[in-house]
Amino acid sequence: MKYEWRKMDKEIYLPKQTPTIYNDTEKKYIMVTGEGDPNGDEFQTKVEILYALSYAIRMMPKSGYTPEGYYEYTVFPLEGIWDLSEEGRKLDYLDKNHLVYQLMIRQPDFVTEELFQRAVDTVKKKKKNLQVDEAKFISHADGLSVQMMHLGSYDNESETFSIMENYCEEQGYKRKSKIHREIYISDPRKTAPEKLKTVLRFKIEAK
Repeated sequence: MKYEWRKMDKEIYLPKQTPTIYNDTEKKYIMVTGEGDPNGDEFQTKVEILYALSYAIRMMPKSGYTPEGYYEYTVFPLEGIWDLSEEGRKLDYLDKNHLVYQLMIRQPDFVTEELFQRAVDTVKKKKKNLQVDEAKFISHADGLSVQMMHLGSYDNESETFSIMENYCEEQGYKRKSKIHREIYISDPRKTAPEKLKTVLRFKIEAK
């Protein structure tokens, strides 16, 4: 049976438009880091690296190599962990040029460092212009968090964060830091801004 994240992992990727507490356990990712305005070319290139490597792994059986434990699956959605540079934190408004980010795509459990390197070698041969050596294979867990589905433009996320922060207060928690995760359920190239679905998540701790 094909592993479909939209069906199997609804709690993670399709939460309601109301806040929920979620304990994020360790998962495997391919990750790249960057900084600056996400509307620029550099950001898009990093996204391309992640998708190229993720699809290289998924398509391995069709190119004659079946990894141990392989199963059919849908490539997971793009995710980003967002922070600000020291300069950016001093400002009382958001300057996107000061954003610092880790972009990642989750990988199935059977993926190993060795398999990741095999994907890197494959993509290097096909797309010589892509700096795939930037990518790393990591394990990561956010731990205890609050998350919620944000519907609409990325620029309106602050409204959803306010709802999440108020919920934390009511439940006896506080937000750990301004760092947060976004999971992009919609493709912004094909979706109107007001219809974009983005899961927002930040780490919490008891007050």
